[in-house]
Parts: sequence; structure tokens; C-alpha cells
Amino acid sequence: MPELGSIVEKVRSKNAGPFWLTVDIFCGSMEAFERVSKGVSTERVATLFQTDAAQLKRFDIPSLNVVKFSLPRPQVQGTRFDRDMHGAAWGALVEEMDVN
Repeated sequence: MPELGSIVEKVRSKNAGPFWLTVDIFCGSMEAFERVSKGVSTERVATLFQTDAAQLKRFDIPSLNVVKFSLPRPQVQGTRFDRDMHGAAWGALVEEMDVN
């Protein structure tokens, strides 16, 4: 199975405020979008991020060929326990996921 990063143009993660993170998967083409949309389940992403699937928000945006996930930050941004203040490292985890 190929890794997600080899199928899509870019995976980006960032802050969505001090309490949320967002991961954007820019597929680049309708074919890649359909493959990612069908091959990456919300439950797998929740498991990867060690969060409850019910708290993970998923947005499939076919007009932009983008799949987006938003999740609560495990630590509030900027606290002494926050290991990724900008939320930039989360996308690398998604890039390495296998796509069915």
C-alpha cells in the first residue's frame, strides 16, 4: 500500500486557535481526492492522533480536491505541556499513513 504523501500534492497541519488543530490534505486531482476520500477513514485518523473519533471533524471538499480534519489539541497551545505550539508536526503523521 502506498503512503498518503506519495499520492497527494501536500499535507499541512496548523493551529485552528488555541484549542484546535487542522490537517489539510491537498490531493491535487479528482482521482487522488477520490482515492484519499475512500481510503482514509475518520476512525484511522482518530487512532493515529490518539483521540476519540467522535471529536474528530472531517470535511471532504471535492471542488478543491481537499480532505480536512480538525481535532481538539491534546494540550492548550502555549502551555508548558504543549510540544508543538504551531501544530506543524501533525501533518507528517498523516503523510506516512498507508492508503487502501
